[in-house]
Amino acid sequence: MPRYRRTNGASGRSTRTRRTKRLGSVLPGYLDKLDTTGGKSLVRLWRGWDDLMGEMAHMARPLGHRGSKIILAAGDPIVMQEAQYLAPLLLETINNFLGEEVFDKVVFELLNGRIPLDGAIRPEAAEPPRKLKKPKKLGELNEELDPDSPVGRCYRAYQRMFDDT
Repeated sequence: MPRYRRTNGASGRSTRTRRTKRLGSVLPGYLDKLDTTGGKSLVRLWRGWDDLMGEMAHMARPLGHRGSKIILAAGDPIVMQEAQYLAPLLLETINNFLGEEVFDKVVFELLNGRIPLDGAIRPEAAEPPRKLKKPKKLGELNEELDPDSPVGRCYRAYQRMFDDT
């Protein structure tokens, strides 16, 4: 490996010799010093969520954290209500994984189309395709409704839904 030498003035004598180090061996320690908020351990938590939570993982997905509160997402209100009862168990599991007490409270929110931090949206079942049944008397009100009124425009938009299918 190349050596770095520092010389003292005119005598040319070296006072210190350092070996260069590989970036791969030095960089993790340097990044650990820069990570003062614990973000690196949280990334490990988000990535290992399924393995850590097991059967419970599909009920609560990680959304983030605010201070000492961890924010988990639930798919629907009933799941969110049930998951509240498991909050102490979730906290214990998460803090044990992190090796210290990082969180002291679990906050549940509805997913509402947001993407969890682990980047996974796992629907339990695919939604069935929507089939609309065309009403028999659709279109009979066209002469009675003003086409420029909000009700008339809405009625014609409803008719167009069946024209496209």
